[in-house]
Parts: sequence; structure tokens; C-alpha cells
Amino acid sequence: MKFHFFLSFLVLVIFSSCTELTNSEATAEASVQNQSEPPAYTIAIHGGAGTILKENMSTEKEAAYLAKLNEALDKGEEILKNGGTAMDAVEATIMIMEDSPLFNAGKGAVFTNDGTNELDASFMDGKTQNAGAIGGVKTVKNPIKAARVVMDNSPHVMLSGSGADQFAKEQGLEIVDPSYFHTDRRWESLQDAKKRENKQTGYLTQVSDYKYGTVGCAALDKDGNLAAGTSTGGMTNKRWGRIGDAPIIAAGVYADNATCAVSSTGHGEYFIRYVVAYDIAARMAYLGESLEEASNHVVNKKLVEKGGSGGIISVDKDGNVAMPFNSKGMYRGYAKPNERVVKIYED
Repeated sequence: MKFHFFLSFLVLVIFSSCTELTNSEATAEASVQNQSEPPAYTIAIHGGAGTILKENMSTEKEAAYLAKLNEALDKGEEILKNGGTAMDAVEATIMIMEDSPLFNAGKGAVFTNDGTNELDASFMDGKTQNAGAIGGVKTVKNPIKAARVVMDNSPHVMLSGSGADQFAKEQGLEIVDPSYFHTDRRWESLQDAKKRENKQTGYLTQVSDYKYGTVGCAALDKDGNLAAGTSTGGMTNKRWGRIGDAPIIAAGVYADNATCAVSSTGHGEYFIRYVVAYDIAARMAYLGESLEEASNHVVNKKLVEKGGSGGIISVDKDGNVAMPFNSKGMYRGYAKPNERVVKIYED
């Protein structure tokens, strides 16, 4: 009897010890998981990439760009903090930059060869992967709003030209006279571009300073939904109805809750050919790469090898941010709870 009692007692002690160890391990695992939980929200923005050098930037102009980037982040972060959707944050954030003459979008759009302003934009919902885009509009004050109403209120993905302007007006968006988009700075850039173009071919002899611009935003909300949007005035001195990557789903914008949300900026023709925004998401989905790995491969290896320049901003489903670029600078920034970064130049 004593032997059986001792054996039972020993089994009980071993079982209790194993249970304590298991509980301890479970607590440790839960702690690790809690540390890696996605933030309540994340938002990232860009205001264009290109030859942006500190030595060419006045103190006043640099301060103006930094202030506007922070203002845009403030707007989007406020929406996300209060439980708003990623889509609402993306739209409102981009509108701040569209309303500023500092960026090549909306009010600050560049001029075409004909001396007009033609604006493009795109919008994508990561939850449903529904998308909308507009190209070549001339009277819509905020093209990003037009892209979203195409997504929400039409059976189509892309509308262009006068038809897109008409649809935006029918949807009750703010319509302005084309003169609203005139800024002296962009007009002077057009005159300079015309002086430098090849008179026989009509092409610019050096396009590095004329193909950049674009604003964009990617966001993750409290419900784990991603969204992204992009808006641009295109390329200075563009002609023949040229449309770049900004309104092209998978090139200038992409969002999928399973991977990431991306907005692109740079030489649009290359971003279209190599479906840059989607390629990042695809590498994450099919190769298991992290957002940083996929973004850097596409921007700093694939694009560079093909001769394309520019950058992207992106947010993944876990709230991680990547903002690689292969040009001299990119107006960019991101915000998470108790964390914010805003930059212009190469690090």
C-alpha cells in the first residue's frame, strides 16, 4: 500500500510540474505574440520622387514641404485614431496634398505640351480588391475623390477624359475651371522643357526633371483593412494624351489585405511595364518575402536593372512600412501610434 501511495504521489508531482511548465511556456509564447501584434493603425505617404537634393532646396521650401507632409499625416492619422477606415484616411490624406501647389497633383499639377493640365488618380480597397481610376481629367478639383467614386458608384474600373469629368460632376464632386490648376512654377517648368526638347522628334533630351511628381498614400486600419491611392498631374510637356502609371491598377497602386498596400511614384512607363505595385504583393504571396525584402528587390534591383527610377511607399497587413526609392530623393513619411518619420533626401 505504501509503495502504491508513493507511486501515485510521484505521478501527481510530475504532472503538476509539467502543467506549470506548459503554462509558463504558453505565457511566454503569448507575450511574444502580443509584442508582434500589428499596431492599431499605420499610414504612409509620398509626395513624389526625383532629383531632390538638399543643396538645391532653400530652408523655407524645405520647411514648407515638411510641414505639408506632416499636415497630410495628421489628417490621415486623426481618422485612423478615431476608428475610421483605411479608405477614408487615404482619400483625406491625398486631398491635403492635392490642394497644395507643392506637389504634382491637383492644384500643383504640371502642364502638358498644349498648356493644359490633365490629371490621373487611382484607388484600391484591400478588403474587396475593388478599384477605381480616372485619367486625363481637367476640371475635377480632387482627382482622388473621382477615382474612389468610380470604384464605389460605377461598374467600371477606369474612366478617362471628358467622360470622367462628366461622371465626377454627376456624382456631385467639386468641379473647377481649368485655370484653377495654373501655377507660375509649373508654367515656367513647361517653358524650360520646351526649350530642351528635341525639335525633330518632339522628345525631351533630358527628362529626369520632368517625369516625377505624384502623391500617394497607403493605410492599415483597426479592422485590419488596407487601402491605397495615387494621384498625379503626370509628366511635364506630355502630349498625345499620355497617361502614366498612377491610374493603372497593379502599376501605380495596389492593395490586398492578404499582403500589402502600395503607391508608386517615378518614371511611369517602367512602373507599368513591370507592374511594380502588384509585383511587390506577389513576391510576398508566392515567395514568402517580407514587405521590406519584396519592396527592395523590385525598386532597387529589378527597376534599376531595367533602367526605371522612382520609388514606392507601402504598408503590409502587420503594419510594417517600406519606402524604398532609387532616385536622389523622395518626399515621404509614415505614422503609427507614438511613432512618426518624415523625410525628403537620401539617408
